Amino acid sequence: MSIPSTPHEAASTRRNLRRLSIIEAAAGLFAELGYNACEMERVAAEIGVAKGTVYLYFSGKQELFFACVDLGMTQMQQAVLEAARKADGPFDRISLAIRAYLDFFDQHPQYVELIIQERAIFKDRKRPTYFEYRDANVGVWRELYRSLIASGHLRCDLPAERILDTVGYLLYGTMFTNHFNGRTVSLEEQHTSMLEIVFRGILSERERPIVTIGRPQAGE
Repeated sequence: MSIPSTPHEAASTRRNLRRLSIIEAAAGLFAELGYNACEMERVAAEIGVAKGTVYLYFSGKQELFFACVDLGMTQMQQAVLEAARKADGPFDRISLAIRAYLDFFDQHPQYVELIIQERAIFKDRKRPTYFEYRDANVGVWRELYRSLIASGHLRCDLPAERILDTVGYLLYGTMFTNHFNGRTVSLEEQHTSMLEIVFRGILSERERPIVTIGRPQAGE
């Protein structure tokens, strides 16, 4: 973090840090206690400030809750993109992004809880925050898949959108399964298995020319 050069910048930095500390504390408490049981007084006590201090930054519990969800999704997207930037090639980029996604939710289970609570409590929202952030950041991956299709590295009969959706739903489901059921293998094994199935499929070389996907087989 750069050193503020003016008193105004220093004050702004302090406000931003205080706001972040409130959100991080609240995220843990919402996940632990649940939305209904987590009051603003509890958040204030967690970080050792007066309740009024929390209200200086957030008008109420709902605004604070959504700030927590926003922070989690922002950090997740940043972690995925930063990991992808370290890649040497397109497939390594996909691999590192998938691993970063799995790592993030493994290390920050509170955000899985918040995703669940948001869907259960705020059903009137047009679109869950998770998918709002996905839609806002999917463009770079769409272009990557399109370029791999155009170059012949990926099948031309699979649209980029279908690949995006399938990989995205696989990750989304894995995130919830890991959270609810626990991992039965290491993240490394899980990551490797996911890549093997996504990139290589489950059919043997012998069966690939025979099996027709999506249409009945002969005799059915």
